Parts: sequence; structure tokens; C-alpha cells
Amino acid sequence: MEDLGFRRAAPALAVFATVRLLGLTVLAAWGAVVGSSPHTLLSARWDSLWYARIAAEGYGYEVALPNGDVHSNLAFFPLLPWLERLVAAPTGLSYGSAGLVVSAVAGLAAAWGIFAIGDHLYGRRAGVFAVGVWAALPVGIVQSMAYSESLFTALAAWALYATLRGRWLTAGLLAAGAGLTRPVGAAVVAAVWVAAALAGRRGERSWRMAAGAALAPMGAAAYVLWVGARTGGGLLGYLDVQGGWGNGFDGGWAFARFVGAKLASSAVLAGVGLVAGVVLVLWLYWLCLRQRQPAALLVYCGIVVALALCASGYFGSKPRLLLPAFPLLLPAAVALARSRTGRAVVVLGAVALASATYGAFWLNGSGPP
Repeated sequence: MEDLGFRRAAPALAVFATVRLLGLTVLAAWGAVVGSSPHTLLSARWDSLWYARIAAEGYGYEVALPNGDVHSNLAFFPLLPWLERLVAAPTGLSYGSAGLVVSAVAGLAAAWGIFAIGDHLYGRRAGVFAVGVWAALPVGIVQSMAYSESLFTALAAWALYATLRGRWLTAGLLAAGAGLTRPVGAAVVAAVWVAAALAGRRGERSWRMAAGAALAPMGAAAYVLWVGARTGGGLLGYLDVQGGWGNGFDGGWAFARFVGAKLASSAVLAGVGLVAGVVLVLWLYWLCLRQRQPAALLVYCGIVVALALCASGYFGSKPRLLLPAFPLLLPAAVALARSRTGRAVVVLGAVALASATYGAFWLNGSGPP
């Protein structure tokens, strides 16, 4: 039986903790220079405020904008604020601080899950580097914020690992949890269903498989149906809520127009950077296909990428929305694993330092919308 004990995963967890600590150290140093509060930036700005308000007051808060749009907190799925409330009750922490605790624990769980998949498919060394590259992404600082990305990635990674091992009940329960965390939980559900269908074609039928497939969509379905009942919008109620935020799925048309406007303006370098970023993501996915990753990973990653790139609103959020797409990093992890240790460590260290610097700059500037 595959060993997933702490001792086997310890190097990966140590790498993750080191990279995240570097990011927090640089953020603290930056804050000391410019007079900002790292704690506020991590726990009490942007979406973290909405999650904390849900934890404190429940659902029902909304903001009406001058243009007629309505920002409702029903857009935010409930698992993170539930956990913030669970942590805050016995500790006396503020809900924002409780969110940081949840993210810290979830980040380690996500790192462990990513390691488990990398180890299972390509060996222990590749699993460690997969975690290191994920932690050192340019927007990796979000993993240390009171946001839901770390929690979602943890649930998604372990659900995918469970499908790879044929543990269908576990996969279904974790997929349901992912569906209570972010709308992109649909990607985890699809991955479980595809893996179950392929296993069924191979003759691997069981009641556990059927139960796992049935459980997988329950989290997202329960919340979406509840929102529809609360708003009176029925099955489309949640889409109406997202529409109030300017979010939707238009196949990437709005994003393409946004990039085109950049290319046609004085911000042409920003437009070129956006084009390069999209090309890089698509190239990485092509490498995943060439690597012949399991269908569950390809389906999950493909849907995460499609939803991130083809959403019609909040273009500055796209790098953050891609954070859970960790299978994109497995080709790089395998390449690093095959390199000499010294060279691979230097490369990863340089990338981690660049990520830490960018994260501090980003949070003290526009930040993640």
C-alpha cells in the first residue's frame, strides 16, 4: 500500500512552509518600509472581508452600486466562513484571523495532496518539486490569505488523489466539500464522474463508485438550490447573484476585448504580458496532455483553466483563479526532479524569492480583487 505518512511527505511540507514563510517575511519587511499592516492585507481586505462578514452575520448583506449592480454576499460559498466561525468560537480570534488559521492548515493539506498526486504518478522527488513550484507561483501569497483558494485546492487535490486510488466514497465526499467552497467545485465533480465512467468501462463497478459519484455534486447543488430558493430565482438564482457582480461565462470574449484594448493603448506592454500569460497557460496544458496525465486531472485542470480564462468579469483575478490548477505544474516538477539537485534548488529558490517580492508589491498595490 502506498505510504502517505508524514515522514514521506515531510520534505514537501517543509518546502511549502519555507516558501510561504519567505513570502510572509518579505511582506512584513515591505510593510515596515511603507507603513502597511501585513495582517490587514492578509485578513481584512477584498474578499476576506466578505467571508468574515458571512461568518459574523450570515447571509443577506449586499451593496448597491451607483450603476445599478448589486454585490450580494450570496456569491460566496459557505465552507470557509463556516470554518472561520468554528475556529473563532473556542479561540476568541477575529473571523479574519480565524480565516488565516484555516488557510494555513488548508495550505499544508493542499501541499500534502499535491505531493501525494506527484508522488503517486512520477515519484517522491517530483512530488516535492510540484509542491515547491505551486507555493512559489507569482500569486502564491494568496495561499496565506483569508481566502478560499487553499481550502479549495486541498479538497480538490485529495479528491483527485482518491479517484486515482479508486477510493470512491472519499472522492465523492471531498468533491462535495469542494462544491461548498467555490463555484469551480464543478471541476472536481466532473473529474470524479469521468474517472468513475472510465473505471466502469473497465468493468470496475461497485456500490461505492455509484455512491461517490452521487455524493460528488451534493455540496454545490445544495448551496445553489438554497440560493435560488432564497432569492426566488430558482435554478438560475445563483447566476443572477453572480451577474450582479458582473461575473458570467462568455467564452472569453470580454477578456479578449480587454486585452485588445490594452494592446491598442499606451499600456501595450501590459497587453503583451496578458497574451504571453494566456499562451503560457495553454502551453502548460498541452504539456499535461503530452505527459499523458490521468483523465481526472486533465478534466479538472481543463475546466479550472476554462472557467478562469473565459469568465467575463474581474480580469485582475484570473491569476488567482488559476491557483488551483496545480496539474499544470507537474511537467515542470518532473523536469526539476530530473535535474541536478543543486541546480533545481537554485532555480526554485530564485523563483520563490521573485514570487515573495511580487506578492508584497501586489498586496501593497492593486491586490487580488
